[in-house]
Amino acid sequence: MPMRRLIPVLSLALAFAPALTAQVVGQNQPTGSNGTYTMTVRSQLVIEAVTVKDKKGNPIPGLTTKDFTLTEDGVPQTIRFVEHQTLPSAADAKPIAPPSQENVKIYNKLALSQISTDKTGNVRYKDRRLLALYFDMSAMPPPDQLRSLAAAEKFVRTQMTDVDLVAILRYTGGAVNVLQDFTADRPRILSILQTMIVGEGQGMDESTSADSDAADTGAAFGQDDSEFNIFNTDRQLSALQTAVKTLGQLSEKKSLLYFASGLRLNGTNNQAQLHATIDASIRAGVSIWPIDARGLVAEAPLGDATQGSPGGASMYNGVAASAATTRFQQSQDTLYALAGDTGGKALFDNNDLSMGIVKAQQSVSSYYILGYYTTNPNLDGRFRRIKITMNPEIAADLEYRQGYFAGKEFAKFNAVDKERQLEDALMLGDPITELTIAMEINYFQLNRAEYFVPLVVKIPGRELSLAKQHGAEHTLIDFVGEIKDNYGDTTVTNLRDNVNIKLTDATAAELAKRPIEYDAGFTVLPGKYTIKFLARDDETGRIGTYQTTFVIPNLNKEEKHVPTSSVVLSSQRVDPKDALYNAAKGKDLAKESAVNPLVQNGQKLIPSVTRVFSRGRDLYVYLQAYEQASESAAPLVSFVTLLQGKTKVFESRPIEAPRAVDAHLQKIPLNFTLDLKTLPPGEYTCQVTVLDTASQKASFWQAPILLVP
Repeated sequence: MPMRRLIPVLSLALAFAPALTAQVVGQNQPTGSNGTYTMTVRSQLVIEAVTVKDKKGNPIPGLTTKDFTLTEDGVPQTIRFVEHQTLPSAADAKPIAPPSQENVKIYNKLALSQISTDKTGNVRYKDRRLLALYFDMSAMPPPDQLRSLAAAEKFVRTQMTDVDLVAILRYTGGAVNVLQDFTADRPRILSILQTMIVGEGQGMDESTSADSDAADTGAAFGQDDSEFNIFNTDRQLSALQTAVKTLGQLSEKKSLLYFASGLRLNGTNNQAQLHATIDASIRAGVSIWPIDARGLVAEAPLGDATQGSPGGASMYNGVAASAATTRFQQSQDTLYALAGDTGGKALFDNNDLSMGIVKAQQSVSSYYILGYYTTNPNLDGRFRRIKITMNPEIAADLEYRQGYFAGKEFAKFNAVDKERQLEDALMLGDPITELTIAMEINYFQLNRAEYFVPLVVKIPGRELSLAKQHGAEHTLIDFVGEIKDNYGDTTVTNLRDNVNIKLTDATAAELAKRPIEYDAGFTVLPGKYTIKFLARDDETGRIGTYQTTFVIPNLNKEEKHVPTSSVVLSSQRVDPKDALYNAAKGKDLAKESAVNPLVQNGQKLIPSVTRVFSRGRDLYVYLQAYEQASESAAPLVSFVTLLQGKTKVFESRPIEAPRAVDAHLQKIPLNFTLDLKTLPPGEYTCQVTVLDTASQKASFWQAPILLVP
């Protein structure tokens, strides 16, 4: 369900909470430390999987580091370890009986997992074959999804061997989800496959409006869908790149079985992302085995019943049929390129899709894992060619990766690399916590249907002040946010912003002591949502992720209590024009004041995310109460109470908020200003009480707060 962004105003302001509110995650060593020195050594471990066979095609066992010679760009390298992986080339499968219905566990919602990583120099899955089943649900129609899942179930039941480990990954158009790490638990794998919903992730199917075989829908001057195809294909390839990078954390050979209904490039527009995906696969040691889920297709000359007939002369002169055939072949060409360039093999025009998994299974036999620390420490992203030879007395045929792309440090990232880093972080389920992020989400009812949701993000300024220590005169902070529905499939709204903070000695000193706050707002309907928010320091490349679920209640159905918004606690009101950063400078800020309830009389209320308050500053409490079609003119009575345990320490003077008799939604603002000077420091419970004397209804809200000197 598409939603509109309510306001374009995004601001960043210094929070004047005490320095104790910042969460410090690290501290640089002072320059005046006596007798303490720090030495930094950077090394890059490179892993190579090498298949060694004799002239008869049989694996050669028992080789050591002395039997191999390895060069990188012509420079000899010292092999640190050699690990032999013993895998039978033709292991016998052990079929399991189809589980009875009562033994099949059906999950209400699949739990997300992540791929377990290797420790440096340690092989986690010794003598095991790693097969990752990757389902691109975004562009497969339901019949193809059914065939793919059925083929996976057939392989697990009848063709999986004792040395096979299977992982399950899924892409639904929004994120790459790891549903199961590598495991040999076949009942568990079957349960997940049977729980996956057929038809999910639809909406990214490729349109054909630019082709001669396009259906004649009667729409005049309709927008050309080819531009959407460009972005959809890029997202599919980008998601595949994220998946292979996830698998790249393991040292062993990995085979990724890519179930898709073809993948067609749009001219040269998707070439860059295709190369990036292939490069990532080579670097991660992952071979891609695409499986065309369409199976053996016999197309009608003018298309099947799933689409309308083309119009114009093309349906009579054969151009439409030729275009359909060409488009189908192009969709397989991309899959062929993915397989050929990564060491896999594509399965086309075959209704037995499990054959593709078996081919990948049989291709991985006994091999050696070689590890060495490259003598080239430069993180420049360039390709490095590898050559491996055997001692002359050993007659053998070698199969191995011919080279890899070196990593690239953040300082050498270009604009595309930086965007790719954010996309990876947003797609991966595993959060990144290099920056500490705290967030507060509130809601206020706008009308009978919509709710305004302001969010405030707090980041310790000490973590961003590192840019000044590196000699930078400014630091850029990228903010990316995505809000999805309860099922995690549909994106309701998103946020993208870049903030430039100019750094001076005074600003850096201020940032080192105080956190910064970033706020934004959007509108949604009542429901349950998931938000994922990323912040990145563009000077150091450090990323922080915040992810949580939140619920927007339907206050129209509230009958037992007084319907109220969330409660905002704050110790700061600022003029929007005086913010450290304001995206709306030079624009009319009255638009924000009209929709944002936290802006009143030209002052913006800055919510306290950590709810730590100084006794030397006033505490502001703000909320809204709502009444629909009220016939009573009696005011609402509300007050704020501070408790320690069960003891009432402070209570504000009750206020009476008058309300007008109106058939429409009544927004009754409730404002409190509390003087905290007389209260001792410590932990308190803040309680807000709202009473409706006419209907004898009440509403209560509580939250812990901390008072500091």
